[in-house]
Amino acid sequence: MNLDYSVLKLSSNAIVVQTLVADVSIEQAHWKPAEDKWSILEVVNHLYDEEREDFRPRLEKTLRDPKEKWDRIEPKVWAIERKYNARNLEDSLANFLSEREKSLGWLRTLMNPNWENTHISGKLILSAGDLLASWVAHDILHIKQITRLHYDYVAHLSAPFSPLYAGEWK
Repeated sequence: MNLDYSVLKLSSNAIVVQTLVADVSIEQAHWKPAEDKWSILEVVNHLYDEEREDFRPRLEKTLRDPKEKWDRIEPKVWAIERKYNARNLEDSLANFLSEREKSLGWLRTLMNPNWENTHISGKLILSAGDLLASWVAHDILHIKQITRLHYDYVAHLSAPFSPLYAGEWK
């Protein structure tokens, strides 16, 4: 596991998210392409909660004591219960960026962590290295999701015209 690379990517991914939501209108922040899809605002709040309730605490626990119990997470439920889509985008982004800075600060303090430490809970078996790799990849998946939401919003606003000349989204 390359900690320096992961810290760099987590840092730059936060900048990418910040850039992708810059100048997003209130309407676009709340817009969903379908009822069962997330809005940009919901994605940003999901990233915030995952930062403080999933990846960082679970990695901390796994490195400290892999047998330590993890708190339960319910990302899809949280989006509804915590009313992600009713929040303010600027505040939500600031919350995420603040938590990311805490995470980066903590990660930079790690000295020779044991990436092989493995947490086992039922069928779930994850090493500390798996968690860090997944944390970086999780950002990338949601960057892709936000980018798709931008593409879909252009199509929505442009109707009856189409952005297909630009290329098909695959």
